[in-house]
Amino acid sequence: MAVSRRNVLIGAGVTAGVVAAGGSAALLSDGTPKDPASLLRIGSLPADDASPGWFHTSRVRQPKAPLIGDEQAPWVVVGAGFTGLAAARQLALNFPNDKVILVEAQQVGFGTSGRNAGFLIDVPHDIGAPDYIGDQANARNVLALNQRGQGILRDLVEQHNIVDAQLRHSGKYQAAVEDKGIAVLNAYRGGLEKLGQPCHLIEGSELRDHLGTSFYRKALYTPNTILVQPSALVKGLADSLPENVKLYEDTPITAVDYGVKTVLHHATGRITADKLILANNAFGSYFGFLQGRMLPIFTYGSLTRPLTAAEQASIGGKDFWGVIPADPFGTTLRRTHDNRILVRNSFSFNPDGRAKQNYPEKVRPAHRLSFERRFPELANVPFEHTWGGGLAMTRNGAGFFGELRENVYGALGCNGLGTVRGTATGTLLANLLAGKRENLTDYLLAAPKPSWNPPQPMLSIGVNFTLRTGQAKAGIEA
Repeated sequence: MAVSRRNVLIGAGVTAGVVAAGGSAALLSDGTPKDPASLLRIGSLPADDASPGWFHTSRVRQPKAPLIGDEQAPWVVVGAGFTGLAAARQLALNFPNDKVILVEAQQVGFGTSGRNAGFLIDVPHDIGAPDYIGDQANARNVLALNQRGQGILRDLVEQHNIVDAQLRHSGKYQAAVEDKGIAVLNAYRGGLEKLGQPCHLIEGSELRDHLGTSFYRKALYTPNTILVQPSALVKGLADSLPENVKLYEDTPITAVDYGVKTVLHHATGRITADKLILANNAFGSYFGFLQGRMLPIFTYGSLTRPLTAAEQASIGGKDFWGVIPADPFGTTLRRTHDNRILVRNSFSFNPDGRAKQNYPEKVRPAHRLSFERRFPELANVPFEHTWGGGLAMTRNGAGFFGELRENVYGALGCNGLGTVRGTATGTLLANLLAGKRENLTDYLLAAPKPSWNPPQPMLSIGVNFTLRTGQAKAGIEA
């Protein structure tokens, strides 16, 4: 995602959102009286808009049935995005005789993991550092973590023949129009060279030959980024889980009771877990952890219909590529495997982690303007889908990895790198629970934790102001 945690200066986080059940006669799903003091009601449930383009243009799959009644297992994972799928898979491999329950509030591929721009990025990118790399020891760990996530996904796509994920080693172009953006590219090239990472600058007619647009002046090309159809990828990952993983979709957790065992309540029953793993990013706050430390930022994308052969010929360029902006509030752009153009820009702060009503329609004109600036030849090509998707940001850019309380663990706060970072941290957490510890595990456990945020209403005022001014200053890069 283009937005950076350095650009949300006022804060990150979502308020606690966990409300203790009230009254003296709270009942469980089976009608049994329950001490309300120990039961946490989940204050917000995932609710994304209905028009995610990646989901609707990917393979139609039969979702797994919701859970009806009660279940129990040694391991329960909440959230079937990249992190949860990785954690559940690795737990099942580490403990082949144990049942692993994976529970998802919506359908797999419909939520956040299927709404990003589909970049599996390897290189670190710290815009707070002069060379966009900063501390080299930390940068090398970030690089190793990203590459670990890339490698896991690449191997799974090959192993399970997830061809509709359209995984391609296409690299990425970080592109700029204005002088300030070009300065970013020059600085970043120097930082990458310090790390020994391949990159080179492309400009002028050569860049036009790559992208099919004369809009950009210069781009920094890094060859080791992988591009995917994200919703198709997570659908394929879900359908290739080990046999000892039991996946329940459309099963939102409505309350939780922590004890020696954790009891998760849903619409028709309970799930009892010996050990619980939270892989639900910003919604982890509603389970009683990292309250006031997470920042649900939504970004928005539009996807055209497939270009005709004549339209493709009119722009030329390569038939598959991805562009990220030099300005963090600029436009991300992709040409897809089925010859669509993706435009992604505009941001909103959604403190409850849920989609804002009518926001896709609100941002569509901005997408239209950005698209026609870059491809005036395609001015008559309509968008078929416009949607939003959430990021779990934190003010200091730190995620959480490890134990949240006894028998409860989490990998939360991916800061816009959920594809690779979520896959890596979910896998590493499952390995840690199996007693398998490695250098990256130690790095994550020792890393800073998400910082505190200002209280409301200061939080919303500050974040919204920062988002508005950042987008305004992006100018023609948007």
